[in-house]
Parts: sequence; structure tokens; C-alpha cells
Amino acid sequence: MQWFFDWLNKLYKTFIVAERYKILIEGFGNTLIITFGALVIGVVIGTIVAIIKVFADQNGNRGLLRPLNWLCNLYLTVIRGTPVVVQLLISFFIIFTTAKDGTWVATLTFGINSGAYVAETIRSGIMAIDIGQNEAGRSIGFSNLQTMWYIILPQAFKNILPAVGNEMIALLKETSVAGYVAVMDLTKAGNQIKNTTYDQVNPILLVAIVYLIIVIVMTKLLGIMERRLRKSEH
Repeated sequence: MQWFFDWLNKLYKTFIVAERYKILIEGFGNTLIITFGALVIGVVIGTIVAIIKVFADQNGNRGLLRPLNWLCNLYLTVIRGTPVVVQLLISFFIIFTTAKDGTWVATLTFGINSGAYVAETIRSGIMAIDIGQNEAGRSIGFSNLQTMWYIILPQAFKNILPAVGNEMIALLKETSVAGYVAVMDLTKAGNQIKNTTYDQVNPILLVAIVYLIIVIVMTKLLGIMERRLRKSEH
């Protein structure tokens, strides 16, 4: 049992001495802020891009839809074609060079990145809805946009919830690179404690365990939401 007490003593020296656990708490908070903030931005951008592309497909790529659809395609190509780390570095060191807090820069960057993937997910969900739903909306006097907002999107979001949930989990893990732009996220917090204490094991293991717990909680919450949505359909 001596090894166990030695291990507890090492944990005490690593995290409690000099209150280093506060660094982990700060990193944990920043990770959640970036994840959920980026998800909201990604869903908003993704929804707008998806609606524009669906309208362009259904009504013909003409008029105002033509340049908007071109911009959406350019956005999807650029964001999907470059690594998120490179996008993060460009945002912090080229675009927002005067930013003192990297957290909001990281949140915006991850949100823009996420929007490119959420857009195709939402677009697929919209296209899966029967065309009769659109015709029904038009028959009661709704415009194309009203039909999309009040009839199509609510049904589409029920279908794409699992995919959006998976994107949220992927986004959580992607935030581990936020430390590249001086953001004290969970991974950087663990790495800083490791470098300070020369404990090469416990800080990294604790970070991995925290990520795992967050993912398990998110998965459980998504499962509950899916079951409630299925019940609401009956």
C-alpha cells in the first residue's frame, strides 16, 4: 500500500501545492466556453448557408441567390480545405492582431470552422423532408422563407440532432489546440502543470479523464433529448 500513499502525496504536490488546481479549473471553464460558444456560432452560420444552398437548388441559381451561393461554396471550400490549427493561427496572428484575449478569437474561429460542417448536415436534413411539406406551407400562404422556418427546419432538426451532437463532441476535442494562441484551455493547463512540476503522468491523465467525463455527460444528454423528441412525435 505504500505506493498508493506515495501516489497521493505526488498528487498533492502536483495539484494542491501552489494551488495549481486553479489552472485546471480555469482551463476547464475556457474549454466549455469555447465549445458551446463555437457550437452556437456554427449552428447559426450552418443554418444560413444550408438555407441559401437549398433555395439555390430548388429555385434555380439565379438572381441574388447566385452570388450568395457562390460565397457559400467559397466558404465551404476554404474552411474544409484548411486545418483548423492554421485557421486559428491566421485569426490570432493576422486578422485579430490586437486581440488581448484569445478565448473569443478561438471561439469565433472554431465556430466558423464548425459552421462549414454543420451546413452540410443541416442541408441533408432539409433535403430529407418530403417536398409535400413545402407545398403545404405554400398552400396556406407562407412564403418560401416562412415555410422553411416554421415547417421544414423544425422537422429537419429532429433528424439531424445526432449528427449535430457528434459535431459538438468533435468540437470539444478540437479545442485542445486552442493553446496555440495563448488560450488557457484544459489541455494547455495540464501541459503547464506538467512542465512546472516535472510530473509527466498525472496532469495529462487527469486532463484525459476530464475530457472523457465531459463526452460521456454530453452523450447521455443527447440520448435524453433524442428520446424526448421521439416521444413528442407520437
